[in-house]
Amino acid sequence: MTRFEDIGCFSRTPSRDNLPSMIWGLRGTFAVLLTFLGGQLAYTWWRGSYPNDSPQWWWGSLAGLLFASIFIVVEVAFTRRFVALISTVLFGVIFGFIASYLFTTTLFLLPAVKEAELWFRDWVQYASMAIFVYFAVVGILQSKDDFKFVIPFVELKKEEKGPKPLILDTSVIIDGRIADVMDMRLIASKIILPRFVLTELQQVADSQDRLKRNRGRRGLDVLNKIQNSKGAAIEIYEGTPPNAEGVDGKLVALAKFLDARVVTNDFNLNKIAQLQGVEVLNLNDLAMAMRPVILPGESLEVRVQKPGDSHGQGVGYLDDGTMVVIEGGYQRIGESVVISVTSVIQTSAGRMIFGQLKGLSQVPQSGSPPPAPAADARG
Repeated sequence: MTRFEDIGCFSRTPSRDNLPSMIWGLRGTFAVLLTFLGGQLAYTWWRGSYPNDSPQWWWGSLAGLLFASIFIVVEVAFTRRFVALISTVLFGVIFGFIASYLFTTTLFLLPAVKEAELWFRDWVQYASMAIFVYFAVVGILQSKDDFKFVIPFVELKKEEKGPKPLILDTSVIIDGRIADVMDMRLIASKIILPRFVLTELQQVADSQDRLKRNRGRRGLDVLNKIQNSKGAAIEIYEGTPPNAEGVDGKLVALAKFLDARVVTNDFNLNKIAQLQGVEVLNLNDLAMAMRPVILPGESLEVRVQKPGDSHGQGVGYLDDGTMVVIEGGYQRIGESVVISVTSVIQTSAGRMIFGQLKGLSQVPQSGSPPPAPAADARG
């Protein structure tokens, strides 16, 4: 079975416990290598310029060590912020060295260059190396938004311009309201659907349980609706973040890596993401914020659907699901009535509106029996 870790943009990373020692080992190797290269460069230049004197290679080694020390200090101080930039430069240097080697090897086959003095050939080699490295680094820096380069332990992520992208969770896809929001073009951010979320949704759609199967198929229909709408397009993100367990953990890790926001209705995922500093867009909170403001004294038309907890009360619901408790509404169950709002209460479960039938000067109090019919109305 093909694993998404093997085909995705994320590369495998070593254990985090061994990572610091490995990084310092690489830094030490880098310093030794630059010290050696500096000494070798000074030795070659001295032999070409002063063939009768003893080569003074040590100043080149000191220069290489100084350069390596400065580079390591900058890398340690700004790794978290400029890791992608540093990795891009290193990749450009390696590519430039390879291109320079191929160029000078071909150039030195020419008789005129082959018979030139040693110092001239060394100068040509170092000059071509500097030129190729420069153009390689600049070219990669300018085109990294269009191409991905996977380097061991580090991925160069694309720098997004504009609003942060949105990563969809399974719960918000099955919910379906995200499709209506995107169709209204209220969100201009790019929509990212991780491959592991799509896999989970497909597993739900193939479930033996009828309810789960219907929910999964509804989620797939929602994705097709978003993809076909003019408001936004879905980008499938291949790969799985390393060292992340469960779909929720992978979503949070991916959002941190891409500097994106997670769109979810899952309460637990919401809390986990906020604890790790990841921005969350909860559609339930968005829907609550979009509800119209209702103040005491305003009039509402609502259908009384069932009795309330107290005697004489009726209960109805607004189109957004808000519960409306109507004093004196018991006798009007099944009818649409106009009420006057007396109070609005915000609870953890949502908003509740209390009101009384409009036009009544006196409303039966809770606990008191309904008024008896008039005597002349009896048969």
